[in-house]
Amino acid sequence: MDVGADEFEQSLPLLQELVLGADFVGLDIEFTGLRSNLSRPQQISLFDLPSEWYLKTRHSVQQFTICQIGLSVFSSIEGESNKYVAHSCNFFLFPTTFGILDSEFSFQASSVQFLNQYGFDYNKFLKNGIPYMNEEQEKKIKHNILTGNWRVRSSLDKDQIKVVIDEVTRWLDLAEEGDWMTLPGIAGFQAFEVQLVLRQALPDIWTVLRDQGIIVKKVSKQHRWYLENTSCDRASCWKEKILLSARGFSVFFQMLVKAQKPLVGHNMMMDLLHLHEKFFRPLPESYDQFKLNIHNLFPVLIDTKNVTKDIWKELNFPRVSNLSEVYEVLNSDLNPTKNSGPVVIHASKCEKYVETKYPHEAAYDAFLCGSVLLKVAHLLLWRVHRCREVPWCPGPAWLQGPCFSPDLGSSTWSCLHGGRHARMRAEGRPFGIESDVLSSGPLDRGFSLIL
Repeated sequence: MDVGADEFEQSLPLLQELVLGADFVGLDIEFTGLRSNLSRPQQISLFDLPSEWYLKTRHSVQQFTICQIGLSVFSSIEGESNKYVAHSCNFFLFPTTFGILDSEFSFQASSVQFLNQYGFDYNKFLKNGIPYMNEEQEKKIKHNILTGNWRVRSSLDKDQIKVVIDEVTRWLDLAEEGDWMTLPGIAGFQAFEVQLVLRQALPDIWTVLRDQGIIVKKVSKQHRWYLENTSCDRASCWKEKILLSARGFSVFFQMLVKAQKPLVGHNMMMDLLHLHEKFFRPLPESYDQFKLNIHNLFPVLIDTKNVTKDIWKELNFPRVSNLSEVYEVLNSDLNPTKNSGPVVIHASKCEKYVETKYPHEAAYDAFLCGSVLLKVAHLLLWRVHRCREVPWCPGPAWLQGPCFSPDLGSSTWSCLHGGRHARMRAEGRPFGIESDVLSSGPLDRGFSLIL
């Protein structure tokens, strides 16, 4: 299911319900670029320490932006063990352009070509992207909106605003009190901006946002005063609505944070950097501070690339790391649990991926991440019980059971059975994303495995 700015606000209640009822959430993000063309000393090296890699990559994250986020929400089906339903959604994003906010970002030619190759719709990104902002940007715009110290910028440029005002002014010259007109084709928080401009410029009109557009009504000054001081059209309440619309996807990001659900990705370090920068706060200079922040936001992170890379060493599987290849291997006859593993069905309105593969479409890759996690967990349980029937626990209990369990204060999930996994637990070392990405100490040097 694709969600853009036009559908987003109406979808929020359903999205919140899905996340709160989820067992875990698969994540994938597409960007306008990956790495800046840095001078040689600043180029990424396999010998970089995590802190060095972080400082070099931080610049790229600040330069490029997110064009699509894919989430696949996995929920166990009540009364049916070993069966899950996945709600997969693509969110097209575009930075908030409102008042003082007017972000600059770059495109990298190779990234554009790559996404074009896989059918990415740039019109949905550029024309109908959901706005978003981080906490620092929100503080600035909130102050400017509530104090009235704001100005029209690039969301609807000044010429377009002038056209709207001229159109309404011409209509007003002939209109009688009580007459109304419609301004179609203006939606989202931009509709609030147009209303704010019209109300400030014309004292004898009132505006209301409806499905068909902005309704402009001619009213007396007395009636205008009454409308301004009653119900939710009071200035303070109305400006809060503007802020809520301008925050856009950041509202849903906060829902994800509050839900505290496990977040599952594949080679997800860059995804985490962008989540921090775009929706939380600008990336700190300190790598340790970043680790602290990201684990406060999402206490449970699982990187399926690191998980599968480790178990490949103990199983007679091809050494693949690409997400699609990992998924194919786990669905092949090489996997002894192929026919006994968990069943995942696609929710209604999310059935696009039932028969067709869409590699590098964010929601599809997010679905693969969640599916790989389920299959790996089942495979490891099967090995523990040595080919006997796997005692599967419905719901999130399997994540707390013999295969995955919280470790290091719930900062990650550790695989606890067999070989290196048991040794890592005995040594107090995490497995999954923390081992190769976010650990502090000797394991930091394994960080290059994700590059």
